[in-house]
Amino acid sequence: MTVGARVAIPSKGRLRDDCLALLKAAGYSTSMFHGAGARANVDGLECIEMRPRDAAAALAAGALDAAFLATDIVGEHRIETYPSLALGFAKTDLVVASRADDGRANVDDLRGCVVATHLPATTERFFADRGVTVTVVAMGGSLEGVCAAGLADAIVDLRETGTSLVTNGLRALEVIGACQAEFVRRPSSDLAVGEVVAVLDDLVLRLEAVLDARRHRYVMLHVPRDRVGDLSQVFPGLASPTVLPLAARDDLVAVHFVVTQRDLWQRLGDLRALGATGIVALTPEALLT
Repeated sequence: MTVGARVAIPSKGRLRDDCLALLKAAGYSTSMFHGAGARANVDGLECIEMRPRDAAAALAAGALDAAFLATDIVGEHRIETYPSLALGFAKTDLVVASRADDGRANVDDLRGCVVATHLPATTERFFADRGVTVTVVAMGGSLEGVCAAGLADAIVDLRETGTSLVTNGLRALEVIGACQAEFVRRPSSDLAVGEVVAVLDDLVLRLEAVLDARRHRYVMLHVPRDRVGDLSQVFPGLASPTVLPLAARDDLVAVHFVVTQRDLWQRLGDLRALGATGIVALTPEALLT
């Protein structure tokens, strides 16, 4: 009997939506997921929808083999040493913030203060490392409102755009670290069943192929035959582009190659200067390099 790898998927929110979109792009069926508690077996994966906090705790306890989490939750449960794959979405900053009118300049000014957070372990470690004694209070919900109302002197919370902080009259005193979505798995040495390791390796390979594809563009264009060699000057490192003849044209050829999206946009004018025409750029579904 095939043994499935137990993988947790966020049960709600934008993180869930982005993770399901990534899985779908990687060739996994996601139609059977309907929210908290939903379970499905897909290509050797036993997928369970659950809160990321619960998933991180279960992963740390060995009850799960892998989970889609965020950096802040990974750090809170001390599983940052587990193998992980950065997914590039749900990007935020973990910050220490207080009221903009409190006269404090940095975290050293919070000595003896009350700090509210949904990450008590991380917060306690941060202030202990800084040698600043505070009272950490674990809270959920809108922490900005808690601080604005004077129920806490400061908060440790995630900042996406900073708009919510400003709206509540707060400002960041310090950025603790950058956060994003991650796929985190138990070390292979902790997985007793070889089939589980193989299934997780395959999942990571497929996720990496999709993520790499999102960063690149498959470019097709026409260029004068005698300028093909100049493409390597436009895109340093470009090796062996595909060159195809065009019907009834000896002066032009079709060239296909893959470059990063960033390089393409930065060098679009240089392509025009080479005499390139009919430029088409497509996002590949998967890319293995």
